Amino acid sequence: QVQLVESGGGLVQPGGSLRLSCAASGSIFSIYAMGWYRQAPGKQRELVAAITSGGSTNYADSVKCRFTISRDNAKNTVYLQMNSLKPEDTAVYSCNAEGTNSDSMVHFGSWGQGTQVTVSS
Repeated sequence: QVQLVESGGGLVQPGGSLRLSCAASGSIFSIYAMGWYRQAPGKQRELVAAITSGGSTNYADSVKCRFTISRDNAKNTVYLQMNSLKPEDTAVYSCNAEGTNSDSMVHFGSWGQGTQVTVSS
């Protein structure tokens, strides 16, 4: 089993910043991609940003130049620095990790429990 624990959500005013963290633990042989997704009320879940173990990144157009994803491979942790936040960024943000399970050497895909980000004045 691989567990993901997120932290860093909360309430922030428009234009403010937040930093989300997601730490993976458990039966991890390797993680080749980690990412952040979000789901706002009444909307489908969407990819916000993703990063590979080699450092390649991918961002949703709506967050480019405002959000930065990074990871610490040694700690199996991914971060999402969110700047210039807008009310439309309000959503539950969830972390995802894709990798190989060290017990079975089979692919795993795990999700965190989600953390609420609310942007409001």
